[in-house]
Amino acid sequence: MEIIDAIVLGIIQGLTEFLPVSSSGHLEIGKALLGDESVPQESLLFTVVLHFATALSTMVIFRKDILAILKGVFKFEWNEDLQFISKIALSMLPAAIVGVFFEEELEQLFNGNILLVGCMLIVTAVLLFLADKAKDTQKKVSFANAFVIGVSQAIAMLPGISRSGATISTSVLLGNDKTKAARFSFLMVVPLIFGKIAKDLLSGELTYDSGNFTALSVGFVAAFVAGLFACTWMIALVKKSKLSYFAIYCVIAGSAAIIWSLS
Repeated sequence: MEIIDAIVLGIIQGLTEFLPVSSSGHLEIGKALLGDESVPQESLLFTVVLHFATALSTMVIFRKDILAILKGVFKFEWNEDLQFISKIALSMLPAAIVGVFFEEELEQLFNGNILLVGCMLIVTAVLLFLADKAKDTQKKVSFANAFVIGVSQAIAMLPGISRSGATISTSVLLGNDKTKAARFSFLMVVPLIFGKIAKDLLSGELTYDSGNFTALSVGFVAAFVAGLFACTWMIALVKKSKLSYFAIYCVIAGSAAIIWSLS
């Protein structure tokens, strides 16, 4: 893999993991534009590295929240922190079930199906438009909300549906506070990413070539730095109700992908 390709794909992953424009969809578009030959045979390992980088950037941004939650959990009381962890666990169930029982079907969708990506980007745009119009509240995410948000995260496994866009939009449309919705959305993906990484590591399908160490390293750094920027920016944008800008972008990108796939 060329170093520039690794940097480009790393930046795409870092930005789009948090910005509501679909990381999976943009990686599919990026790979198509760069050409299949630019993607290494060890693409699964590269994907794992990029996801680890974005999970790590999330933990850095929310390090104070994570430490506070862990301290509360180890008090072994049914307090707000233990309830929050329980809600996170509940929200993971739909995506975990889909990942376990429909893994092969999902993988078939990630084969350069740009038409599907374009259509799903339009769906993401609609969700963002609706969420941007919702009134701000002080409501916290409930257990019932957590499960519904988890369902939206499972649906966002389709290439082109933004995970952050779907989960934040769903949470806001359920009447939750926008800042709390963003916090829950970003924290709920951390255990899911690490679970997926663990599954990939245990599968025995990962292959490593020392010749790709540089590409893996620069891809990791690019995704991590881009993730730090995107996560911080996204939190500010949600507070200010600026999601409509991304909705417009998704309409443009989705329409372009659809036209390109049909041409």
